[in-house]
Amino acid sequence: MFTEEVLKNVFPLLEGEDLAACMGVCKQWRHIAKDDFYWKCQCAKKWPSVCKRTKPPTGTYYKMFQTFSKRRLNRTLPPPRLSFENLEFFVDIWSEDKPVYSGLIPGLAMETGINPLPSGISNVLRTHLAKPDYKMVVPAEPRFTVPLNQTVSVSMLVGRNDSDKVARIINRSVFEYIDRSSYRALAFEYLDLSPYYPFVSGIRAWVSLLFMDAEDINDGVLDVFGIQLDFCDVAETKEEVLWLLDMLDWK
Repeated sequence: MFTEEVLKNVFPLLEGEDLAACMGVCKQWRHIAKDDFYWKCQCAKKWPSVCKRTKPPTGTYYKMFQTFSKRRLNRTLPPPRLSFENLEFFVDIWSEDKPVYSGLIPGLAMETGINPLPSGISNVLRTHLAKPDYKMVVPAEPRFTVPLNQTVSVSMLVGRNDSDKVARIINRSVFEYIDRSSYRALAFEYLDLSPYYPFVSGIRAWVSLLFMDAEDINDGVLDVFGIQLDFCDVAETKEEVLWLLDMLDWK
């Protein structure tokens, strides 16, 4: 074993990651390495101005180094304040100026998905819907058709049962892109977020019409059986989606 004096001379020369590793060697090393002097040396390398104070702003230099020396990735989100039980979605779809679908969808239904899947859908779309990743998909009830030669648009609002507030997700956005290979028509709009988040922007909400694999496509008509909502730019889990909805500009 190294003597205490040897360790005290070596520890100030180490990088922070190596000093932290030394704390796991044994009780003696941990006891010595916890001395805040060594962590002050580490902080002095990264933030010399911090050492001008008589005490570090975080209480100890060890805490400051552990907290700020590395950018933290994959942070765990706190539990969301919203719940799908308290949400409802208002969905309206037009072909030109004629309403073709109008639905009041409970929040829980957005999680249920389409089960069972109807016969006659493509294998590509069936595979997409069967993947375990988080999706918000509802059946189009009643089913409807839209002609390809007309402008089709969608509006979507979300309401809160617990506070009687409403926020806008999409406002009359056009389904400009039809992906025949995946049997989806897509529309998007940038979200209106609360002014409490002035530096967050550029987040899109996507609405997809899921249509059948049928000869009607060649005749210029889409037979729609489902509607999907996602925020795939930033939110991929239920918790992330709920936090994003919480950030909307509720009125």
